[in-house]
Amino acid sequence: MRIWLSRPHMGGTERDHVNAAFDSNFVAPLGPQLNAFEQSVSDYLGGGLHCVGLSSGSAALHLALRMVGVDAGSEVWISSMTFAGGIFPVLYQGATPVFFDLSPDSWTVDCDLLEQALEDANKANRLPRAIVPTDLYGQGVDLERLETMCGRYGVALVVDSAESLGATHKGGRKCGTGGDAAILSFNGNKIITTSGGGMLVTKSAKLADEARFLATQARDPAPHYEHSTYGYNYRLSNICAAIGLGQMEVLDDRVARRRAINDRYQAALTRAGITFMPEPDGYHSSKWLTAISLDPAVLGVTREDLREKLMEYQIESRPLWKPMHMQPLFDGAQYHGTGVDERLFDQGLCLPSGSDMSDGEQDEVIGHILSMLDG
Repeated sequence: MRIWLSRPHMGGTERDHVNAAFDSNFVAPLGPQLNAFEQSVSDYLGGGLHCVGLSSGSAALHLALRMVGVDAGSEVWISSMTFAGGIFPVLYQGATPVFFDLSPDSWTVDCDLLEQALEDANKANRLPRAIVPTDLYGQGVDLERLETMCGRYGVALVVDSAESLGATHKGGRKCGTGGDAAILSFNGNKIITTSGGGMLVTKSAKLADEARFLATQARDPAPHYEHSTYGYNYRLSNICAAIGLGQMEVLDDRVARRRAINDRYQAALTRAGITFMPEPDGYHSSKWLTAISLDPAVLGVTREDLREKLMEYQIESRPLWKPMHMQPLFDGAQYHGTGVDERLFDQGLCLPSGSDMSDGEQDEVIGHILSMLDG
């Protein structure tokens, strides 16, 4: 049987919540399951946050960028190593992305680079409209530092927490709670899923209300269809939200299982030439995917050698995200960094990490890796 990188893992009660939606005929976009799902995520994250269920994480980012004033002519500073859906909304708004490298100490955006660039941009009166850092592979960014520097210069902060629900930042603050807004994803390969979907999280009731308005075609209050601005069809369906309600019941269990999988990989594969994604002191990553870097000069094996060998045994692994500044779409884009992300892409691999993977299946993955490394 194929061993997947990360597939949906149901907890058992999702069908009950979906049946409740069907029994009450709330199969249209909005309904009590969506309201309950939004409240469940808010309760989990804590702090009286406002949550808006949406069709995808990209939709959440698009709304957030529009609401903080990103438009044509704006610059948005963003992690270069991220999923394409975490950058395309910048283009939807007609803005210009400027890409930033990763810190080798965390594999999240390098705050030293950002801080120096902000200082230089402030002197030149060319500050960006927003900064969008990515919680990469379940590892939270340095949120406290980012919030401080953005507050100092009056720059909006939208945190891409699509991959990190269930993780915590330094000091125990949960990922998904930062900035002017944060975005979550419930895509099928995430820690929990609604089959597709996302969420905008914000401390601002005003921003949340505006997001709901824009996400439902920006319909003004009137008995007819009245529009004073344009909107989108971005709301999460009530049926998908019902799946999410069941998934929230097992979120912490799913994180614990993925962390255990990461621990087993580290116990079996730690050696010269293999580097695991670091977890800085005080952070608690969700370990959404176990990410490693392989040094071919030490191992005599490249990332692609290993990926292709695993595929021969129907084991799915995947290279780390190709940095956006290396993509043909962004040829010539401004980039700040020394190529940490480029080297990680060249040498990095995500190993099967799904919470439904058995120990036996993981032992099979580990066995094939060791066989290749040890010849």
